[in-house]
Amino acid sequence: MRALIKKCGYGIQYSMNLYRTAAVVTIFSAVEHGLGFLYRIILSRTLGPEGLGVFQVALSVFAVFLTVSSSGLPITLSRVISKHRAEGNPLRERSATAAAVLITAVFGAGLTVLLFLLRAPFSKIFSDPRCADLFYIFLFGLTFTSVYAVLRGNFWGNKRFFAYSLIELIEEIVMIIVGVVLLVFFRSGVADVNKAAVAVLVSYLCSFSCAFFYFFAKGGRFRSPRGEIKPLLRSSLPVTAMRTSSSLVSSLISVIFPLRLVAAGMSSARAMSAYGVVAGMVMPILMTPCSLISSIALVLVPEFSECYYRKEREKLAGLVQKALNAALLIAVILIPLFICCGEGIGVLLYSNATSGILIERSAFILLPMSVTMISTSLLNSMGCERATLVFFLFGAAAMLLSAWLLPPYLGSGALLVGMACDYTVTSVCSLVLLAKKTGKLRSWKYFLKSLPVIAITAVAGMGVRALLMTYLGYVAALVLLVLFVLAAELILLHVLGLFDLVAFLRNFFGKRRKRGKPAKA
Repeated sequence: MRALIKKCGYGIQYSMNLYRTAAVVTIFSAVEHGLGFLYRIILSRTLGPEGLGVFQVALSVFAVFLTVSSSGLPITLSRVISKHRAEGNPLRERSATAAAVLITAVFGAGLTVLLFLLRAPFSKIFSDPRCADLFYIFLFGLTFTSVYAVLRGNFWGNKRFFAYSLIELIEEIVMIIVGVVLLVFFRSGVADVNKAAVAVLVSYLCSFSCAFFYFFAKGGRFRSPRGEIKPLLRSSLPVTAMRTSSSLVSSLISVIFPLRLVAAGMSSARAMSAYGVVAGMVMPILMTPCSLISSIALVLVPEFSECYYRKEREKLAGLVQKALNAALLIAVILIPLFICCGEGIGVLLYSNATSGILIERSAFILLPMSVTMISTSLLNSMGCERATLVFFLFGAAAMLLSAWLLPPYLGSGALLVGMACDYTVTSVCSLVLLAKKTGKLRSWKYFLKSLPVIAITAVAGMGVRALLMTYLGYVAALVLLVLFVLAAELILLHVLGLFDLVAFLRNFFGKRRKRGKPAKA
């Protein structure tokens, strides 16, 4: 009996540590993305919708090559390190890290040299020459940020979440500081979009330097990569293919979508502005769950990998339930906020009512998006990279079809319909495979019980919005509306047993209930 009590004690302590770690990572991620939102506001007001569209096009094309250079390696390295840790083999950890750094450095440097040699023909893929200038500014940082991504995978696999999150935050802060200084205080003949690109490049160099210093300061060492290069490549290629395809789809859409809007009757400048509103204003707001869910995945994936390789099926099923419930909770909280406050958010952040209306209309995308984000991470941690690649391709096909066929009928909203189709297809396929791998999923009841919360809160919030906007100023009404919606959600979630706020605060602040002596056997 004492052994059982001791085991239960360890289990409680493990869960508390897991929650606290997730909370710390979430705070870092929330601060990082909050700062990113503020910087996005500065960019939208400084560059304007057209300039923001140009910036997004160049960045989306650069993302393709960044993905090719490193994308699959960080998560694969994390999983391999977790496997070696479970087997008690630290020397192979060092070999795997050296192999990953070598692979990404060779790919990154090779792509950089090749693209500079082919600059004249390659630049022709951009409809606007400004995009090409921005792309080649980003390209200087390709190798550095690729190697940084691999070192970040090492931190992830070794559960150094604080360093992982802190360096990400430092990168964001450096980009914002340099960007604001260049855009606001540095007056010259250089275009503002070029200044914004230079800020991104400086942030890449900074994060690489911090990660490299921390890696060696904490005793990190490289060992001969022999025997690790082929396994890493074999495991990372499906993830790289999936993310490269994702970047390619984004790049294709950034080129095709404005052209389809022009074909539907818009001018070229208006089409680029419409794309800038969706890609540069609406999507960053809709991607809000990404920062929170990535924090959950960051903490759970190494544990998930170790459980999978140790064949602890019951514990694995429990982690899946926790992860899916957390992702659903995030979506449930945000959807009524976006439905009720979306227009106000667009006007307040971007001085653009169109972006706010699109946020309101696309709020339900958050449900399949959140499930896709967490389930894809969990499946990749179990070595299901090929399956997630196939699921992605199904969703991407739906996205491309929407971007090609629907602009004449829906305008800029066609891109959001495509996102909804993409995430719905991917989430359903991922859940089916998760159920097969870990046993029956236990989150269906949680999902069904959360639907009344969304409906009731959204309807009540719309009524309160009409009342507040009639009698109060715009900002005051919006603030009170946000507080009302959040309070209503928390009350309903608590009543339905979907979220225990008291327990969350207790775990977050590290307070423990006083425990009595265990009963005798």
